[in-house]
Amino acid sequence: MTALITGASSGIGRDIARLLAAQGHELILVARRRDRLEQLAAELPVPVTVVPADLSEPGAGEALYRRLEGRQVDILVNNAGFGAFGLFEETPLARDRAMLAVNVAALHELTKLYYTDFKRRDAGYILNVASSAAFLPGPLLAEYYAGKAYVLRLTQALYEELRRSGSHVRVSALCPGPVRTEFDTTAGVTFSARGLPSDKVARAAVRGMFRGKLVIVPGLTMKLVRFGARFLPDKWLLRLCWHAQKRKES
Repeated sequence: MTALITGASSGIGRDIARLLAAQGHELILVARRRDRLEQLAAELPVPVTVVPADLSEPGAGEALYRRLEGRQVDILVNNAGFGAFGLFEETPLARDRAMLAVNVAALHELTKLYYTDFKRRDAGYILNVASSAAFLPGPLLAEYYAGKAYVLRLTQALYEELRRSGSHVRVSALCPGPVRTEFDTTAGVTFSARGLPSDKVARAAVRGMFRGKLVIVPGLTMKLVRFGARFLPDKWLLRLCWHAQKRKES
């Protein structure tokens, strides 16, 4: 099978690429940084296509799909994404727009187009990288949390549509907590909790995807957070999230 992985130059995307390559899958690696993609491709034991692309550009997801027409993709990993810390009125609108373009719009476009192909063939896997942020409100990271909630709910809806149609296509949402990647540097935050290693998260993601698991939550801590959040009133949860977020300020 051939896997298309966005955000493949570092972190979870890079480690998923390594795992899938070790299983013998051909790869199409997408990210902005060509040099990092080429370095990764050189270490992998399978055929690799490197596609430098900026998914913050309008219509970038569809443009990537059109660019790859003629190549059969069997696994889609929507991993590209970033965050930005700050009060809603203080984060630059241009940065918000770029973040939503990558985290939501490009993911939606790629999911829609490949999902349609996969349904037609009645085969394929889609792994959408959301976050534990999808389960919670996110003051001080409002746009990021809202975008990840979109990713989770979209994935859940598609899962049910596929189930009811009897399709063999599988969709999963990966919802990790803090992970040791470049995310915190890009977002301008410092996590108070020690993050999981990205390779451990990648292993849980690949295993869950191939098993057809809907929501993949690596680590016991985030499983407990997800469970406990269901029992708190919204306003209490908001206050707790505010204080947790404030501690991340770097």
